[in-house]
Amino acid sequence: MAGIVRSVVTGVGGYLPERVVTNAELSTRVDTTDEWIRERTGIHQRHQAADDQPVSDLAVEAARRALEAAGRTPADVDLIIVATTTPDLTFPAVAAIVQRKLGCPIGIAFDVQAVCSGFVYALSVADGFVARNRAKCALVIGAETMTRLMDWTDRTTCVLFGDGAGAVVLEPGEGQGTTADRGLLGLALRADGTKQDLLYVDGGVSTNRQTGYLRMLGNQVFRHAVVNISEAVTAAAADAGVEVSDVDWFIPHQANQRILEGVAKRLGIDETKVISTVAIHANTSAASIPLALDHGIKDGRIKPGQLLLLEAMGGGLTWGACVLRL
Repeated sequence: MAGIVRSVVTGVGGYLPERVVTNAELSTRVDTTDEWIRERTGIHQRHQAADDQPVSDLAVEAARRALEAAGRTPADVDLIIVATTTPDLTFPAVAAIVQRKLGCPIGIAFDVQAVCSGFVYALSVADGFVARNRAKCALVIGAETMTRLMDWTDRTTCVLFGDGAGAVVLEPGEGQGTTADRGLLGLALRADGTKQDLLYVDGGVSTNRQTGYLRMLGNQVFRHAVVNISEAVTAAAADAGVEVSDVDWFIPHQANQRILEGVAKRLGIDETKVISTVAIHANTSAASIPLALDHGIKDGRIKPGQLLLLEAMGGGLTWGACVLRL
């Protein structure tokens, strides 16, 4: 099968707010310690957006860096999808705000809300445009200001999250329909709305007109994460026509170091193949996968032509995985 169009990642960029909040600082705000946080989560620090820094500002900076890496400009962009659960406003979409701030021409712009799984979902949606020649230069962005959803009296949740943004440029590329092709090769998306009470925010426009706080039953989320993510990863690999063992790099959602290790062990992935940034970024929800991807590229580990496995699980519960060749 020749002449198949693939959605190819041609540029990656990440942005983290300047302010770094250490575990030691958090221990002065809430009843916790650096040792307690590290032992249970692997997190050492997280970044926090400035009060006057909406999530669109983070998204714009990550997008600029991704465009630069791809050798593109905002004038080239005809599709923007932002995965976020912490928008600037109830509406318009963050994607439309990013379009305005970047100075992109009139095109398609909308948000995807799948919480921590948002970036994988957004990649899948963008693939529906790019691989069908309905978009020539797409920005797929994961951007979050999760610290604004924190109840700073709840030590079980407020220590887990941070702010940041990551972006990729997706462009159509011709492949041969084989696993050697560059681009998105396989996908698996899942959701189970019956598990809502495990991870949610207790506010919303049409319930109490409030933003609300993040609530989580951590032990149950952990159990579901390891089992569900492993199934989705296996399904995505099968969809791509590859074995999990063929993957060069495993880039998971950075929720908790113990979850990362649990999933990798269940899948038989060597820990040397896992890109982990949870220690320095904490959980940045939809931003965590593109931030980890950017981190791995910047430090020289991830190289063009390598096979990457991405996965995430978040509130909903939603989860998913995808396989792509850079």
